[in-house]
Amino acid sequence: MRYNKLVRDKIPEIIKGKGETPITHIADDQEYKIRLKEKLQEEVAEFLKDSNAEELADILEVIYALGDNIGVSKEELERIRLKKAEKRGGFKEKIILDETK
Repeated sequence: MRYNKLVRDKIPEIIKGKGETPITHIADDQEYKIRLKEKLQEEVAEFLKDSNAEELADILEVIYALGDNIGVSKEELERIRLKKAEKRGGFKEKIILDETK
């Protein structure tokens, strides 16, 4: 079966454990960035379909990898998120902006 996509680090070993042979390559920096963005789209689509915590965790894993790729740690992402939430709020109040006049 052909996949041609970024996979988690332990997937080749898991495939070997099932008696199959994974054919892989290591992405260069440019391909890695592209593949991370593709993976984010894939994981978001899966969450939109299934809406479960495991899919959200997959999205987070990709976001952390994207952050690392641009030199931003998980902790820095969280600081940025908190600062933005303090300034602009979160989404807990379920406000829908219909229009402005």
